[in-house]
Amino acid sequence: MDILDEPERDHDAEREVDFESEEAPLLPEQTRDDTERGWGERGQSNDERLLEDRPPHWD
Repeated sequence: MDILDEPERDHDAEREVDFESEEAPLLPEQTRDDTERGWGERGQSNDERLLEDRPPHWD
């Protein structure tokens, strides 16, 4: 039997989906690329370094 001989059927339409499942979602709400780290940014504050690099006349 050739695949082209089969009648067209929408197998996804026949599949049951449980919307109240407790399992983790298939796709995350936020990807790793959509985070500060994914953009190459640091997740920590820069304040400490800036305070150490203050010019001497600021003291």
